[in-house]
Amino acid sequence: MIPKVDLPEGVGLQTRAVREGLPPTAWGENSEALFLTSSFVHPDAETAARRFANEEEAFVYSRFGNPTVTMMERRLAALEGTGGCIGTASGMAAILMLILGLLKGGDHVVCSQSVFGSTIRLFQDFARFGIETSFVSQTDPAQWQAAMRPNTKLLFAETPSNPLTEVCDIAALAEIARAGGALLAVDNCFCSPALQRPAALGADLIVHSGTKYLDGQGRVVAGAVCGPEALIATKFVPVMRSAGMSLSPFNAWVVLKGLETLAVRMQAQSARALQLAHWLEAQPAVERVYYPGLPSHPQHALAMRQQSGSGGAVVSFVARGARAGAFGVIDATRICSITANLGDTKTTITHPASTSHGRLTEAQRQAAGIVQGMVRVAVGLEDVEDIQADLQRGLAA
Repeated sequence: MIPKVDLPEGVGLQTRAVREGLPPTAWGENSEALFLTSSFVHPDAETAARRFANEEEAFVYSRFGNPTVTMMERRLAALEGTGGCIGTASGMAAILMLILGLLKGGDHVVCSQSVFGSTIRLFQDFARFGIETSFVSQTDPAQWQAAMRPNTKLLFAETPSNPLTEVCDIAALAEIARAGGALLAVDNCFCSPALQRPAALGADLIVHSGTKYLDGQGRVVAGAVCGPEALIATKFVPVMRSAGMSLSPFNAWVVLKGLETLAVRMQAQSARALQLAHWLEAQPAVERVYYPGLPSHPQHALAMRQQSGSGGAVVSFVARGARAGAFGVIDATRICSITANLGDTKTTITHPASTSHGRLTEAQRQAAGIVQGMVRVAVGLEDVEDIQADLQRGLAA
C-alpha cells in the first residue's frame, strides 16, 4: 500500500498546497524527493507478479506510476477537491487522455466554440474515428442544451476561455450534463484551483495544462486530469499503461514545487491584471478590453461568483488598426515576452489569431470572436506601471 501524508483533518487549501503528497523517505527530507528511475525492484518474483496484476499497490514502472508524479497528482487533487488525478505529458495530452478514456465511435461531444485552438482541432480530428463534436456558444446554456443528443457522452468547456476570457456557467452546464447522462469536463487552466474549483460547482472532471500557472515560471510542459478516484482508476490509468503519454518525474517535481506558491502568485498577478485592464479601457487606441474582473465584461457577475472574486491574470484587448495595429503594439514592447505561453512570472504578449489560434480557419476564428486586432497579455509579476509603459509605446504610435 502506497502510504499517505498524515495531515490533520480539515486543514486549509494553502496547507495542502504545501504539504500534500507522499511521506518523506527514510532520509527525512523536507523538500520532496525527485525519483529519477524508470523501474522499481521487487523482493521476489511472486510479489512482482501480484504488483503487475494490480493485486498489490506498488510502483512498478514509471510510464504509469512514479513517486514524484504521485506526489504531484495527490497535491493537485487535494487543491481541486477531487479524489483522484492523473498526470500527463502536456495539457493537450490530458485532453487526449479524456477522449481515449471516455469516448468511442458513435459518441457525441458538445464543446464550447471558444476553447483553445488546438483543443478544437483535436476534437475535430476524432471525427474520422466516428466521434462527432458540436461547437456551441461558450456563454449560452440554451445552446448547450439544444445540442444534446441521446449519444452525447461529454460536455467540454474552458472557463475563462482563451483569449476572450468568456466565462461559462459551470453549475448550469453540470445540470445539463447530468440530465443527459453525460460528463462535464472543465479546462481550469486560466484560473487554477487557487481561484476556481469546478468540482465544487458540479463538474465531473477538470483538465489542466500544468505548463501554465501550476508551474508558474515557464520551465516545463505538463498536464493533468482530475476527477473521482474510481473514474481515474478505471478509465484513465489503463489508457496511460497502454499509450504512455506519461508525465516525467522531473517535470512533475517542478509542478509540485510550483503548487506551493500558486495561491500567492495568482493573487498578485490577478491584482496587476485588474489594474492593467482598467488602464487599457482608458486608452483611445484600444477598441475593447476583455477581462472578467471589469464591470464591463458580459459575465462579470458570474465570474466573480465562480472565481473567488478575481478576474484572473489574463487580459485581452483589441487594438485599432486590425492586424497591423496589433503587431505594432506587440513589436514596440521592450519588457513583455513575445510568446504564446502564459502563466509565467514574466508578462507575455501574443497575437492569438496568428499563434495559438493560427491553425483555425478565419471563419472559425470569427465565430469564436478572435479578430485580427486582438492582443493577449498574460500579466506577470513585474511592476504594472512598467507593463503599461511598455504597451503605451505601441498604442501611442
